Amino acid sequence: MEAVYLSTAYLAPVQYYCKLFQYEQVYIETEENYLKQTYRNRCHIAGANGVLPLSIPIEKPETIKCLTKDIRISDHGNWRHLHWNAIVSAYNTSPFFEYYQDDFVPFYSKKQNFLLDFNEELRQLVCELLDLHPAVAYTEQYQPTVAHDFRESIRPKHAGEDPDFVPLPYYQVFATKYGFLPNLSILDLLFNMGPEGLLVLKNYTRHKSCER
Repeated sequence: MEAVYLSTAYLAPVQYYCKLFQYEQVYIETEENYLKQTYRNRCHIAGANGVLPLSIPIEKPETIKCLTKDIRISDHGNWRHLHWNAIVSAYNTSPFFEYYQDDFVPFYSKKQNFLLDFNEELRQLVCELLDLHPAVAYTEQYQPTVAHDFRESIRPKHAGEDPDFVPLPYYQVFATKYGFLPNLSILDLLFNMGPEGLLVLKNYTRHKSCER
């Protein structure tokens, strides 16, 4: 059974969900030391002015290093309100936003404590909406070397280093203005393509295990 190792991610990019589709077993890393400026606490959506990054503020631990599973979400800056308004502004005219929006509203209307839990609840929702059913487990100890390791390679400004990921264009609201914007948050694929998003994930990869 082929397994893939991934970090936790906030509304992860399409490339991340290709791995959830592609591999028979998925391990999400919880025992690593938390890394800043990654998809662990941020996502990229397509707004009226181009790519828009959204970042969840976190509470900085007193120690220099902190395990990802222990990272807490901060209430600083009213970020829930800002993120949801940005998502609505970006996708309220997309074909499937009205269909899915009520599923996401609760995540931006209540307090969450731990980043890992918040990310995982969102991932489970997205998988359910896409009819994607990965076999997911969580690491119990950190292994520095594993096969099919995408814990660090799926991150902002790190595109083009995954030969199994082939981002073919799909419909986007602002494509006439900016052209196709690849590897945005899974929200972009879900709100623009709806149930057909699963077919897009299949077409996005050349891995043999996708023929299932």
